[in-house]
Amino acid sequence: MTTSKRLAVRKVEKFEKNTTKRGSVPETTVKKGNDYPVGPVLLGFFVFVVIGSSLFQIIRTATSGGMA
Repeated sequence: MTTSKRLAVRKVEKFEKNTTKRGSVPETTVKKGNDYPVGPVLLGFFVFVVIGSSLFQIIRTATSGGMA
């Protein structure tokens, strides 16, 4: 068997081994539970600022007489 033939056989075996592993995901990469990237306090503060700012803008526009 020549060197190129041995390399070709090795590549085919490696490819076939990889195709049998396809789709098997280890358990450690799957996220479980409620692991939010932002805490509930920060999220509540963000919602408070956004809604408060919009309400403040609406009230200010209404008291100033519309589009002025």
